[in-house]
Amino acid sequence: MNQTAIFWPMLLQVALIYAIYALISVRRKAAVRAGSVRTSDFRENRNEPPESLFVRNNLANQFELPVLFFAACLALYVTSGVNILTVVLAWIFVLSRCVHAAIHVTTNRIRHRQPAFVVGFFALLAIWIWFALHIAGLI
Repeated sequence: MNQTAIFWPMLLQVALIYAIYALISVRRKAAVRAGSVRTSDFRENRNEPPESLFVRNNLANQFELPVLFFAACLALYVTSGVNILTVVLAWIFVLSRCVHAAIHVTTNRIRHRQPAFVVGFFALLAIWIWFALHIAGLI
């Protein structure tokens, strides 16, 4: 398998992060136009307006579990551990993050958001387990 295949899901995760940055900008500008916040209020970011709160929370979330995803993908690449299983798991992780983000920045219903998170959580856990077995020489 081409080891660089692991970079495609990584690129989608990066695109998702940039999309969330764009969305927070749009939502914050709308909040300023609506008068619910002033631009200067974002200097210390203590009171996020309701219009962008879910997006800010999701943006912070993109630098939690996805950091482990990026590390795992790079570790797999440098150790030649990329295979069809790890690529499929990487796609599952990223697609679950896209679903999770879409729910988080819209309805933010936990009962819908949590399953998407759990799918990604376990896909990433499986990647790390596979990596550990790979570097241990067990597979």
